[in-house]
Amino acid sequence: MVSSEYERRIAARFATFDQDGNGYIDRLDFSAAAKAVLAEFGTAARSDKGQALYLGAEAFWQGMAGIADRDGDQRITRDEFVNSAVKRLRDNPDRFAEIARPFLRAVLDVADTDGDGRATIADTARVLKALGASDEAAQGAAAALDTDADGKVGEAEIVPAFARYFTVPE
Repeated sequence: MVSSEYERRIAARFATFDQDGNGYIDRLDFSAAAKAVLAEFGTAARSDKGQALYLGAEAFWQGMAGIADRDGDQRITRDEFVNSAVKRLRDNPDRFAEIARPFLRAVLDVADTDGDGRATIADTARVLKALGASDEAAQGAAAALDTDADGKVGEAEIVPAFARYFTVPE
């Protein structure tokens, strides 16, 4: 039996996706997230990196909608999100990671200022702030993502951490 505490914590993560605060997640929220990251790094939407980010956002939206949009209205309500996270993703966070991977890879590419495939902790924090995290939360999360303590965050660190955040209540 899934605890109501678990459901409450997962429900709180809903706001991370609901970029415009209208009470549901839709394609526009994913596009808004991509636009915010591009604006933060001064990257043109029509550039290769910009296009990859928008394509990654669309793939992420399609994956989320396929799992969570139970009524097919192209919107994910808070209840649909909680039920999907609890019933479908909790037991398989790797599935969520694979849905998010194209978007996260493209975000890292935008935030990678030296071309090594990884973003500095500071640039990772910039991404998180662009997506709505407070400065303090962004700084703390970015530092925690650097699991090998090399001062950078790569795909091998960010993808599983992202999946855990959205599927595990702690």
